[in-house]
Amino acid sequence: MSETRHSVCALDCPDACGLVLKITDGRATRIQGTPGHPVTQGFLCGKVARYLEREYSPQRLTRPLRRIGAKGEGRFEPISWDEAFTTITDRFRATIADYGAEAILPYSYGGSMGLLQANGMDRRFFHRLGASRLDRTICAAAGTAGLTATQGLRYGLEPEAFVHSKLIIAWGANVLATNVHLWPFIVEARRRGARFVVIDPVRTKTAALADQHLRINPGSDLALALGLLHLIFENGRADRAYLEAHATGWPELRETVRAYTPARVAAWTGLPEAEIVALAHAYCETNPTAIRLNYGVQRSERGGTAVRAIAMLPVVTGAWRHVGGGLQLSTSQAFHFNRQALEMPELQPAPTRLLNMSELGSALTRVDNPPVKALFVYCSNPAAVAPDQGTVLAGLRRDDLFTVVVEQFQTDTADYADLVLPTTTFLEHTDLYGAYGHHYVQLARPALPPPGQARSNVEIFRELARRMGFTEPAFTESEDDMIRGILSSGHPHLDGITLERLDQERSVRLNLGEGPFQPFKEGGFGHPDGKANLDPAGLDYVPPVESRHGDAALRALYPLEFLSPKNHDSMNSTFGNRADVDAQTAVLHVNSADAAARGIGDGDAVRVFNSRASLVLRAAVDGVVGPGTVSSPSLRWPKRQPGGRNINALVSERLTDIGGGATFYSCLVQVEKCAG
Repeated sequence: MSETRHSVCALDCPDACGLVLKITDGRATRIQGTPGHPVTQGFLCGKVARYLEREYSPQRLTRPLRRIGAKGEGRFEPISWDEAFTTITDRFRATIADYGAEAILPYSYGGSMGLLQANGMDRRFFHRLGASRLDRTICAAAGTAGLTATQGLRYGLEPEAFVHSKLIIAWGANVLATNVHLWPFIVEARRRGARFVVIDPVRTKTAALADQHLRINPGSDLALALGLLHLIFENGRADRAYLEAHATGWPELRETVRAYTPARVAAWTGLPEAEIVALAHAYCETNPTAIRLNYGVQRSERGGTAVRAIAMLPVVTGAWRHVGGGLQLSTSQAFHFNRQALEMPELQPAPTRLLNMSELGSALTRVDNPPVKALFVYCSNPAAVAPDQGTVLAGLRRDDLFTVVVEQFQTDTADYADLVLPTTTFLEHTDLYGAYGHHYVQLARPALPPPGQARSNVEIFRELARRMGFTEPAFTESEDDMIRGILSSGHPHLDGITLERLDQERSVRLNLGEGPFQPFKEGGFGHPDGKANLDPAGLDYVPPVESRHGDAALRALYPLEFLSPKNHDSMNSTFGNRADVDAQTAVLHVNSADAAARGIGDGDAVRVFNSRASLVLRAAVDGVVGPGTVSSPSLRWPKRQPGGRNINALVSERLTDIGGGATFYSCLVQVEKCAG
């Protein structure tokens, strides 16, 4: 007997795809994108097209586990849920009695983009507990800060509008790997005559298919943005009418960028002066022009300010006036969900401290008054994804740190846990989804039963609240109650979008009017005056410390800039258990000139190292990176790497200029051929 069921992809991706599953005799036999969905358009990325392998993997966790070996060994025995909950609540009460509730730290991020599983009952529980709060900065905080500084709102060009663009610039955006459902709109725009340019230090699959690839030096995006602004003003191509009506600070910006001549910018970026001038000319002379800016740009020391400056470009040229003109980094704020009703920060008995997740190593090894004595991890794998991995693992090995991990697989972080709790996949629970790459609200109901004793995050935290004696109504709300609260913001974008309608239609576009959404056509920026903020204070370019133009002493020891872009067939560490993904992420791309200078051949084992760590990878001398840069796709599970470390062991805890983000792409290393 066969039937069709529907779901929504919860992976950390702007596309937030609608899914259709074929169910035969109660088992899913096929998964595909929802036909007719305006963005999903019936197809899936290679990652989710194989998701049923993960769903039915014999490696799935199905019972609560208790550690019986040393931390990091990964040896466990099964226990009951009652034993697990009793252990957690007893340890939490003891920790609170001895050190206070702030000694407990939740750690989570984008393991699920579902609002209920990642931002709902968990937030309520830890708020009520009085635990330390987590500053969730590791991926997008710097870009969010930069975009908001200029626009005031995280609004963006929607994918459907890209077909109207005549010049599309993918800036730090490997669309085919991280936003594949934008690609058909780019293809259609090119069919209509658009030109497609990629700005990226790495020759990605997207860059290889572009009309032009500008191979910029890592971390120099701010310099290029300031150079483009210089040329726009210098050549009289700024849209003065738009600026006077809808922006502040632009006269000061015009004066500031005078110093960023093509010659100076070329020296920093590694791009020929002629290419910089030609790009500025094309950007000014073409209408409409779209920039697809992605988060790779903001993972360097000046990354937040780089986003801020890039977001100024469509304001200065007035590109926002036109259908198909503007910029997309994120569309997330257009949803205007009632996050207060979802997360309920008012449950906190008192204000609590905020610890930056990008500094987890320091939080676990240096923070005091109180120290972190209990760590509760869900929707993340910090042993693999957090920077300064050596310090993170040292913290996770602490005998006095009580660690709980909620997971689907036995990840590296799970190996260090005292308790591991099995959780559901997005095919097995109810959730509500927005998106950061389109404008459709989507509802998913369980399409499949969970294996064994796996429970959803909502169920786990609801039961923990009950056992801790929390009696507030927030902890007995059903998933449907929570969804109704999320939709209750009263914002016009959500008018008429109800749980009942979503149950019937599954996917509903925000109320954004007829035709393509033009958020800033007539101003309407998110600052109090309704104008874009182009004040140039703090907009100067200073090369990252760990870069080819940074600290000279460091460069003498570690002369190569190291990048770790997303792997095409995996999502951070989510699919790290697969052998093919492990092979793909065990590679170091090296330029032929750098390889020759070190006697390295294609396929050789090489040691990549700095003062923080040393790893052995396989060299690929293939033209992916330019001279002075090496690159390894992220992200291998550390326990599959000799020495038990992955590439994040090379990365420092240094934070971005604004937003407090991680500087994964400001990292210097040396590479040598392995003896023997």
